[in-house]
Amino acid sequence: MTKLVCVIAHPDDETMFTGGTLAMLAQSGVEVHILCATRGEGGERGDPPLAEREELGRVREEELKCAARALGAVAVEFMGYVDPVVGPNDTMYAFEAELDDLAARIAGYLGQVGAELVLTHGRNGEYGHPAHRLVRQGVELAIERMGREITAYCFAARVPTIEDHIWNDDDPAHFALDVSRWLDAKEAAARCHKTQHVLFRRRGLTLRQALRKIEGFRRIWPRSGTPDDEFAALLRAAGATEYA
Repeated sequence: MTKLVCVIAHPDDETMFTGGTLAMLAQSGVEVHILCATRGEGGERGDPPLAEREELGRVREEELKCAARALGAVAVEFMGYVDPVVGPNDTMYAFEAELDDLAARIAGYLGQVGAELVLTHGRNGEYGHPAHRLVRQGVELAIERMGREITAYCFAARVPTIEDHIWNDDDPAHFALDVSRWLDAKEAAARCHKTQHVLFRRRGLTLRQALRKIEGFRRIWPRSGTPDDEFAALLRAAGATEYA
């Protein structure tokens, strides 16, 4: 059975950026694992608050485990970094980590599960989040140092026909998948992340409206060559649009 690890910075990244595709992969027989750098201790607590700040990491850990079950993932692991509280004017920060240590932890988990495929953040951190960019750097360094065949893709790759503030402009998509068939699973996962629902309500959106139906991907490892690997085959079989 093919084993995939989705490496993310915070709980809910797995759902909002690539939840439909993770559900598709799980239903296709891929063994999906989720590796999260932090427990999201610095994020939203809900409105009204669903947890005190000191309890938020534990609450969001359970939210991610709930979402993983909804998507069909078999395991969730946390790297133990602490998510900084969002600063004034919604300033976002990376968690404190030496890149070498981060890469070593990622490589250790990939080796432990025998990962063949990896999904992670884009070069621009989606909407510019420094923690997302740091995780992307850690994944690339980890795979480079492991010296074994692993295929890696980033999510939220820029789809040329769609305007979206989360697209990573430096990662033009190789594939874009319409995840409408898996939207119920994506919504079920998003419902688990109750502390984060305030983000959608502030924009006047229902949860269903906030879910993206198109998920874009770019292969980032190997860095060269035409994407012709198992993940690409699974996307093609699911009806993904392909870009040169």
